[in-house]
Amino acid sequence: MKNNVELLSPAGDFECVKAAVQNGADAIYLGASSFSARASAANFSLAELKEVINYAHIRNVKVHLALNTLIKNNEFSEAISIAEKAYELGIDAIIVQDLGLATTLINSFPKLPIHASTQMTIHNLSGVQALERLGIQRVVLARELSLPEIEYICRNTNVEIETFIHGALCIGYSGQCLFSSMVGGRSANRGKCAQACRLPYQLLQDKNIIDSGYLLSPRDLCGLEFLPSLIEAGVKSFKIEGRLKSPEYVAVATRIYRKYIDLYFSSNPYEINLKDKKDLLQVFNRGNFSSGHLDRKANLDLVFKEKQNNMGIYIGNVANYNHKNGHVTLNLNDILAVGDSVTFENEPTKYRVSELMFQDKNIPFACDNEVITIRANERKNISWRQNL
Repeated sequence: MKNNVELLSPAGDFECVKAAVQNGADAIYLGASSFSARASAANFSLAELKEVINYAHIRNVKVHLALNTLIKNNEFSEAISIAEKAYELGIDAIIVQDLGLATTLINSFPKLPIHASTQMTIHNLSGVQALERLGIQRVVLARELSLPEIEYICRNTNVEIETFIHGALCIGYSGQCLFSSMVGGRSANRGKCAQACRLPYQLLQDKNIIDSGYLLSPRDLCGLEFLPSLIEAGVKSFKIEGRLKSPEYVAVATRIYRKYIDLYFSSNPYEINLKDKKDLLQVFNRGNFSSGHLDRKANLDLVFKEKQNNMGIYIGNVANYNHKNGHVTLNLNDILAVGDSVTFENEPTKYRVSELMFQDKNIPFACDNEVITIRANERKNISWRQNL
């Protein structure tokens, strides 16, 4: 069976570019210095974009540029200028939210593929067909669609269909969030999402608090189980979310989805290895994963109210803590190594494991079911290691 689908990975900086390319991405998507829906990512200057395109093309990987925010009248010429320079550099496609910008780019650069961003909120066949008539070559569907809805659209259009397969989900409709502007004074549709859905809230009934926590914070999507059905439905590109995430996240997510796309097109049975799911959980998860909206049934596990950021994976229980020397004794439930980062329940700080001891002897790593002692150094910004 011929593999005719694309694995599309995020690139917030050049290290993420390399992580995606070296782990099997068919294409990467990134933002320029302006008009990117992830304005807080490192993004790329035009000089850097040239370097990325050269690096990727030598390795037969495509590069898609996201100019996927709404454009003001006085910004229009700048957006066109960026697109023109990217076109001259050899960009493979431009992802657009603004219909006026999309139409102008289609007319100005007829050989340049224009992709409709998920920010356009294209959620039905009529929307896809309208964009097809405009000359859009690919539509990134809204993330709120189920598998049957995606299949129906794929069967009735000639444009390429792209869907998200892994990563963060929004509580609001794709491209229609005004919550960030209301709460944080920053427009999500202008690339400056204030992450209002990741804040703690209280649920009131008759002025009584009946629930509290991160009540609007969705778990991240993991679509491994749906991958075969989505391929058979006709989806041409599978997008991993994460232009704000680390190179480690990009590497692991790309590697694993590459493995299972290739597995589907092989003669071997499509079986998901639990270790691969665990690797995905370890690199980033918010209270385990979700099927998002892909299942036609209502998703009662969409939100995880206990914590809004990376949970890591559970590795064991604290048996003893010596506050004088900072030693923590653990009953391990998983592997732990020197250099790993750990957190403790109800404590936000991350600690790097600088020393690991078993029966008073220093060891480089320990396995599950062992009782070990660690020394945890100062906080490190490493969200991809094992957490307690």
